[in-house]
Amino acid sequence: MANDTSSIHRPFDPRSKWAELSPAERSAAYDNNAAVKNSPALIAERNEASARLRSTRKSHLDLPYGPRANNKIDLYPAAKPDAPCLVFIHGGYWQRNSRELFAMLVEGVAAHGWSVALPGYSLAPEVSLTDIVAEIPRALDWLAAHGADYGVTGPVVLSGWSAGAHLVAMTLDHPRVHAGLAISGVYELAPIRDTGLNTALKLTDAEIATLSPLRLPVTQKRLDIAYGTNELPALVCDSIALHDKRVAANAPGKLIPVDGADHFTILETLRRPDGVLVEAARRLLD
Repeated sequence: MANDTSSIHRPFDPRSKWAELSPAERSAAYDNNAAVKNSPALIAERNEASARLRSTRKSHLDLPYGPRANNKIDLYPAAKPDAPCLVFIHGGYWQRNSRELFAMLVEGVAAHGWSVALPGYSLAPEVSLTDIVAEIPRALDWLAAHGADYGVTGPVVLSGWSAGAHLVAMTLDHPRVHAGLAISGVYELAPIRDTGLNTALKLTDAEIATLSPLRLPVTQKRLDIAYGTNELPALVCDSIALHDKRVAANAPGKLIPVDGADHFTILETLRRPDGVLVEAARRLLD
């Protein structure tokens, strides 16, 4: 089921000459906001659309799954309790954003009769990345134990974008997860420590070794890995590398380059009912 990547375009990876780059150049290699010139407008539209949906759609909001302030989950149940459920993990380099800002993504799979769950998680620097990674299984444990109370019992497709895609890769082995869809992720943490992002993260050697999906054993569940062809090379190369690692381990999953998409517009393909990533999510149940 894993697709051949020999014909995939692989951009020049700035990390191949990492030692020659200045601190500013290293930070720029991961700066999605700066790379997408209209990102402020795209983010504003996303946030406004999410606020509208969150205030109008049938839902169960702010349900606590753990003790910390951000340990809450929003549920948007389908008409049928046994409908598939997309659990979506937001991005923001583990230090920005919140689940509320991504409610607009409910529109895509909900149009096909799915439920959607949006878990929040704690952010750096208040907690470590180790703490953040541990919170996602806790949210899934809560969904397994309490989802039926809110009309959500179907198979779970775990998806996430940017930092959320990293958290998908780290949590794919959870028993509640049927398959995963990782979008625009970062799967090797070592270079992050050499950028401004590490001011909040304060990554340790142990975290780089144990929380980098490219360094870990492969989980033998289906994981489709998507990225926009107009994304930063570091993210494109990480996506291809993780897929190649999984191919080598005979793990199921597809690599999905979304033609013309950047780090922000790729989310539209999960938001639109006819979007390519909505179709990808649905096929994960085949």
